[in-house]
Amino acid sequence: MSAMSRRPSGGAAPRGRGADDLLALFGAGARGGDPAVPAAASDDHRGRVSRPRVPRHGRAEPGHGWAAVEAVDRVPVYRATTGEVGGLFPLLAAEGVPAVGARMGYDALSGGAFYCHPVEWLLRGLATNPNMVVFGEPGRGKSSTVVAFCLRMMLFGIKTLVSGDVKGEYTPLLRALGITPVELGQGSAARLNALDLGPLAARWARWSPARRREELTGIIARWTRLLAALAETQGYSPTVTDELVLSVVLRRLVGGDGGAASRLRPITIPDVAKALADPDPDLWRPARFAGEREFLDHTRLITDALSNLVHGPLAGLFDAPTNVDLDWDAPIQSMDLSRLRSRGDQAVAVALTCLGSWSSMITDLQDDGEVRIVVRDEVWRQLRLGLRAVQAVDSDLRLSRAERRIQLLVMHKPSDLLSVGEAGSQEVAIAKDLLSLCSTRILLGQSTRVADELAAELALSEREQEATTGWAMERRGRALWKIENHPGRKVQTVLSPTEQRLFDTDAPLRAPARQAPRRPTRVDGSAVGASR
Repeated sequence: MSAMSRRPSGGAAPRGRGADDLLALFGAGARGGDPAVPAAASDDHRGRVSRPRVPRHGRAEPGHGWAAVEAVDRVPVYRATTGEVGGLFPLLAAEGVPAVGARMGYDALSGGAFYCHPVEWLLRGLATNPNMVVFGEPGRGKSSTVVAFCLRMMLFGIKTLVSGDVKGEYTPLLRALGITPVELGQGSAARLNALDLGPLAARWARWSPARRREELTGIIARWTRLLAALAETQGYSPTVTDELVLSVVLRRLVGGDGGAASRLRPITIPDVAKALADPDPDLWRPARFAGEREFLDHTRLITDALSNLVHGPLAGLFDAPTNVDLDWDAPIQSMDLSRLRSRGDQAVAVALTCLGSWSSMITDLQDDGEVRIVVRDEVWRQLRLGLRAVQAVDSDLRLSRAERRIQLLVMHKPSDLLSVGEAGSQEVAIAKDLLSLCSTRILLGQSTRVADELAAELALSEREQEATTGWAMERRGRALWKIENHPGRKVQTVLSPTEQRLFDTDAPLRAPARQAPRRPTRVDGSAVGASR
C-alpha cells in the first residue's frame, strides 16, 4: 500500500496531511532533511510554506520593495537613428549645445545642464551671428534671465554694457558688484554728451594723417545719422541736403581739417544748432546755396528740431560736456534711465537713441579686442522714433561679428516690430528683418495670440508653439531656447538665493504701502484740530 492510501487504524476519520507529509512526498523531508540543503535552510523553508517570504509592502530598507511580477534578467535593446529618435521624442535634439559658457539651468526634456555662449555657438556652426533676442510677457522672467546671463558670462571675461536701463532693473546687480551706475534724469548731475569724442581725442595726436582722416570720416557719418534721427523724433524728416549741411557743420566745428590738425575740439548739440541758426559764408557756400537767406529758409526746420532737444524734456542731459568717466575695466556698466519716466515715453526713446549711438561709438573706439554684451532693454521704444532709428539698430546688429559685440534685444512681443511705422513702410520691413539678425531667440511664456505671431515670424513647429503657451506659462524662468533652424529646447532658468534677491523685480509690489499718520479723533468722530 502506498503512503498516499494509508489510513489510521481504528476506523477514525481521515486527518489532514501536515507539512511534514507533503515535504516527505516531494523529497524534502523535514525530519531526515536533504543532504543538499542545510538544516537551518530547511527549517527556515518549512516555516515559510503558504506564507510570503517578505512582508506585503516589503522590508523597510533600501532596495527591498514588492512587485507584482518578477524582474526580467535582460531588457530588450532596440537600435534607431537620431532622426527616428527625434520623431519619438519631439524637441529633443540629436546634437546638444556645447557645455561651455553661462550655465543657465537645465534642459527639461533631457535633464542635463544647459549652457549658453553665443560666440562659441557661432564658431561651432550652430549660429550665423552672436546676437540674441528675448520675448516674454511682463512677469515671465525676462529681466532675471538676461541679468543671470550677463552675470555668469563675466566668469569668461565677457563684459556688459547696458545701453539704457529704463526701469532700473540692472542697478541692484551693479551695486552688489561695487559699481556705481550712470543715472540720468531728475536729481542727477550726470551728463553724457551725445557728440562725445571719447577715446578718439586722446589717440588723435598719435595717429598718422591718413588714419585721422579715416577715423574722422566714420565719426562724422555716425554723428550725422544721430542728429538726423533726433530731428526725426521731433516730427521732421531730414532731406539729403540737410544731412550734407550737418556733415559740413560737424566737420567745421570739430576742427579736423582733413587730418592736419593736432587736436580736436569737443562739440555739443547746442553748438550745432547755433551754427545752423547763425551761419557764416564758409558754411552755406560749400552746400551750394545762393545766399544766407536761402540757407536759413531751407534749414529752419532741422534747426528748430535740434533746438527743441536743447530746451525740451531732455534739456541738460545730452547737450553738455560729459562729466562721467566709465571704468572700462569693470565687468558691467549701465546707464540708468529710471528717473526719466516722468518726462514721457518720447523722452525715454530719445535718450535710448542717444545712448545707443554714444555707447556704440565708445565701445568701437575702445579697441581693446574684448567681446562685450550690449543690452538694449525695451528697444521697441527706440524703434518707434522713425526710419533712421530703425536703421541705426539694424546697422549695429549687422556689424556685431566684426565689432565683437553680442547685441541683446529685449522685447515683449513680435508686434512691437510692426508698430514702428505704417503697414508696408520701409521701417516696418527693416524691423521685421531684425529677427533674422538674431540667431538666438529666447521665448518665455506668451498668450495664445502672441504665440501665433511668434510661430509665424520664427517658423515654430506646433509643439514648440505649445511649449510657449503651456509649459512656459506654468513657472517663471521657463523658456524655449531656439537657435536659428535647430529644434527648440525647453530650458528652466535656475537662480541661486542671492540672484533671486538681486533680480526680484516684484519686490516693490510686495512692499507695504506707506500710509499717512492718522490724526487723533474725538468721541464724536471729528479730527482733533479741525474747525467745527
